[in-house]
Amino acid sequence: MAEDSAYSKKDEAVDHVYTKDGTVDYHGNPSNKRKTGTWKACPFILGNECCERLAYYGMSTNLVLYFKKRLNQHSATASKNVSNWSGTCYITPLIGAFLADAYLGRYWTIACFSVVYVIGMTLLTLSASVSGIRPVCHGEENCHATVGQSAVCFVALYLVALGTGGIKPCVSSYGADQFDDADDAEKEHKSSFFNWFYFSINIGALIASSLLVWIQDNVGWGWGFGIPAVAMAIAVVSFFSGTRLYRNQKPGGSPLTRISQVIVASFRKFHVEVPADKSLLYELADAESAIEGSRKLDHTNDFKFFDKAAVQIPSDNAKGSVDTWRLCTVTQVEELKAILKVLPWYTYKRAIGTLR
Repeated sequence: MAEDSAYSKKDEAVDHVYTKDGTVDYHGNPSNKRKTGTWKACPFILGNECCERLAYYGMSTNLVLYFKKRLNQHSATASKNVSNWSGTCYITPLIGAFLADAYLGRYWTIACFSVVYVIGMTLLTLSASVSGIRPVCHGEENCHATVGQSAVCFVALYLVALGTGGIKPCVSSYGADQFDDADDAEKEHKSSFFNWFYFSINIGALIASSLLVWIQDNVGWGWGFGIPAVAMAIAVVSFFSGTRLYRNQKPGGSPLTRISQVIVASFRKFHVEVPADKSLLYELADAESAIEGSRKLDHTNDFKFFDKAAVQIPSDNAKGSVDTWRLCTVTQVEELKAILKVLPWYTYKRAIGTLR
């Protein structure tokens, strides 16, 4: 009995030292609560976000004017080019989110795409300031850009669009990864993180939309693009500086595959009745989720049709092992439900223009 009590106390001590949400440190070991995450790691993430938003808005806010004044484009052409580029900036996060969830993880996705971002910002600065690739101007309003000079500018801009695609979908959720939901004290601090996160976005946007626009109009485009490029370089340095302190979720495979499996399994079991006792729905007995780097999700009553995918019938084990296109876990079903819940909110926010 004394031995069992000693083991119990030892296990309890271990539980207090390490996170319970599956996160690991930069060595791939379970995250130590005392050495990683929470507000020890968040300043580096917030610094990265503030500088990245300053760089993005500092470069994009006045872009139509740059196309008109320096690339000698008509207003309609300049507006169309900026709209195309801006639209690309909202499409590339689909690539970044997929790579982060399926293969790279959030840390390496942010790190790799941030480097691409800095290269794009540096090239844009060079295209506005270095003789030969800078448009030739005779006075303020009489500028001419060759095809090559315009190409350099657009290559730089679309590198920035690719870079932001790896940062936008990952930074806020990476900040959330620094707080263990299984720890009530840390869970409380998570909401404070998001307050500071959006504060940092607005600080960066404010400086960009006021000071940097003035610099571009009154000092020059080389400085106007150079300062955002330096800000983005600081963002990268800030992010890498916190590497030892971060908690990282392991990539859990392609979410698109898992979502497809739930949809297919639900329609295959169209005529199957969902049991009233939801504890009878299929879930792994292990403590860990089947989705790598994720914890189990509790059943909810939304979108009940998809619960059919987690109803176990004899034919599911006909070949001796579970066919994931016929039988899915509750966690997998809830993952799809969570996405379906968020979609209306996302569509609404995009419609009224409040998403960054």
